[in-house]
Amino acid sequence: MKKAHVPSVVAGAAFLMATSAAGPGILTQTSVFTTRLGGSFGFVILVSVLLEIFALMNIWRVLTVSGKRAQQLANATIPGSGYVLSALVAFGGLVFNIGNIAGCGLGLNALTGLPVRLGAALSALAAIAIFVFNEAGRRMDLFVKLLGVVMLGLVFYVLWAAHPPFLEAAQRTVMPERIEPLLIITMIGGTVGGYITFAGVHRLIDAGVTGTTCLPQVDRGALTGIMFTAGIRIFLFLATLGVLAMGMTIDEENPAASVFQNAAGGFGYRIFGIVMWAAAITSVVGAAYTSASFIKTVHHRVTQRESTLIIGFILVSALIFLLVGQPVEVLVWAGTVNGFILPVGLAIVLLGSRRKNIVGDYKHPLWMQMGGWAVVVVMLGFSLSTLIHLVY
Repeated sequence: MKKAHVPSVVAGAAFLMATSAAGPGILTQTSVFTTRLGGSFGFVILVSVLLEIFALMNIWRVLTVSGKRAQQLANATIPGSGYVLSALVAFGGLVFNIGNIAGCGLGLNALTGLPVRLGAALSALAAIAIFVFNEAGRRMDLFVKLLGVVMLGLVFYVLWAAHPPFLEAAQRTVMPERIEPLLIITMIGGTVGGYITFAGVHRLIDAGVTGTTCLPQVDRGALTGIMFTAGIRIFLFLATLGVLAMGMTIDEENPAASVFQNAAGGFGYRIFGIVMWAAAITSVVGAAYTSASFIKTVHHRVTQRESTLIIGFILVSALIFLLVGQPVEVLVWAGTVNGFILPVGLAIVLLGSRRKNIVGDYKHPLWMQMGGWAVVVVMLGFSLSTLIHLVY
């Protein structure tokens, strides 16, 4: 790849990861958790962002140095583990894409009044259109960059309209009144859990951005992705805090929409529609692309039909939503599966980072490895406790 194109690809990968993370779930979670903790939710955001940085930089660095996708590195580290990882990512991505498709329909309903199912179907067609022609990767990069900037700008407008108590937010971020570790884990899982962990870095590998010479730009890309997602959360956190400070109530049925509407009236509700649709459709694209990137290495014939695989993934997600809606129990189990993907995937990457047959002469920084293993232990403990709760 030409060096001039590397920054553009890295930026596209960062936005692909970030917009995949900043989906409908993040909008709802942030509104609900801020209502629950008030200004102390700033501490949750701060800690989760620090842990996310360790998780993402470890994965992006090791995979780009090796030039291997996660499932290929996993198979080289522990034979057969890559197939298990691929199955987990594909299952989690498919089920959560049902929710993303639903989010598209809800967004267009709020914006235009279209029936939710019709809006979902039209959005699925829009996502498919990106992958119909050649140069799908570049169109995807441009698509997620554009909608990412739109999302950030509109959420900032709602923040400005809400007049939040900045001083209280800053104070409680460093001196929280309440700390709930479960919320920290939930936020990490929603940002770098499941397919999201690998969304951007697989785009880099597909575009040929590999090797140690690209590490400075890869590091910036990983940090950019995390900071973008953090920006969305911080802006929405402050907007919700402002609405609460004005004595308004948050509708439990649709908390994110309630924040936008309370802050900016009917226009704010329309803004919610745009932000929800942008968050959902970019997550549809990210989930489909990343899930396909795990499946396509199974056989060379599948590799040659990547676009068809992505389109099929989106179609199946849309059809399941249109026919049966969101199966709540399956979504819960998919959430548990995605909770395991981050610690399992990260642990395998960290083991692979010490193998010469995978990374050559590259020496992965010790401080980064230690931070990565800390994330593995914390996330694995939560995932196991969640699984035990579901079973018993």
